[in-house]
Amino acid sequence: SAPGYHSSGRSVAFAHYGLGDPSVKALTALSMADLAAEPDEGFAPAASIHPALHIARADQRDALDALEAVHAHYGCDYTRMSGEEARQHFPALKTGADHCADALLDHGSLKLDADVMLQNALRALRSYGGQWVTNARIESLTYDGAHWLAKVSDEVFKARYVVNAAGAWVDEIARLAGAEPIGIEPRRRTVIGFEAPAGIDVSHWPFVKTVGEGFYILPEGSARLIASPMDQTPSPPCDAVPEELDIATIAQRIEEASELTVRRIETSWAGLRSFVRDESPVVGFDEACPGFFWLAGQGGAGLQTSPALARISEALLFGLEWRDEWEAVGLYPAQFSPTRLRH
Repeated sequence: SAPGYHSSGRSVAFAHYGLGDPSVKALTALSMADLAAEPDEGFAPAASIHPALHIARADQRDALDALEAVHAHYGCDYTRMSGEEARQHFPALKTGADHCADALLDHGSLKLDADVMLQNALRALRSYGGQWVTNARIESLTYDGAHWLAKVSDEVFKARYVVNAAGAWVDEIARLAGAEPIGIEPRRRTVIGFEAPAGIDVSHWPFVKTVGEGFYILPEGSARLIASPMDQTPSPPCDAVPEELDIATIAQRIEEASELTVRRIETSWAGLRSFVRDESPVVGFDEACPGFFWLAGQGGAGLQTSPALARISEALLFGLEWRDEWEAVGLYPAQFSPTRLRH
């Protein structure tokens, strides 16, 4: 019924290097400048600089070292610090070996506005004569040898290519087209919102994320915090809703790791993040299904990698030259191809 309803529209939408495999991190590095740039006339700004604080227990220092190496590799503006120094940035943190022993503060991370990003994309689509159709379930998808025909109620849409960007439903769309599914796995993620400590403006507090299993938390305005247990519960494609256990889990983890008290959960929601078995995005034509193009499996990094992944999709869809800058960070067409998942 609306763009991004099941995933992007429910995303916390924060761009940082603390998630994803090497290809996702490379796509993030290629996207950050575009996300932070001033928009063209007629488009709204969709990102603002907001630091990210990655925290580690004493037994997680190796993971933090690895994350620091990523930040150093991509020339990020960051500071490695002790737990006590981290507490100066997020005053509610508990420190010590069992909580925050070490941390890394990325000064250039970005808080994104998912709705603005989606509306900018729709504005661009319409400026090129494109059309966005809502509440339109595809009943059949057939290929006549030259074009794809998508039947929606009593209307048929005709196109040379089909781009399968249906998120958790990409395998269902593939079956309609007679293509082999890629084994998409939607995973539910839960987020809660609760009141910040009374009388404290938390808007300048950083996004905080544990380097391993745990939680992330960040301010939303001056008097509210939002947090997630970083759950990844396999789910069928659906209109995801939060489960009581996941809501209780994040509240408990926040209270164990900080001096915050979750007195009342003001809001909660869940969305679907979709992965394939190697957890890398899938971008490219289906070798056995002419004109059928996959754009799937972005996991939880779809918004923060969208500028680079859009250009890569454009190159693969229209046979454009593979850019040197993509090879320079170790990205090649084969690693995105759906073919890799068929062996």
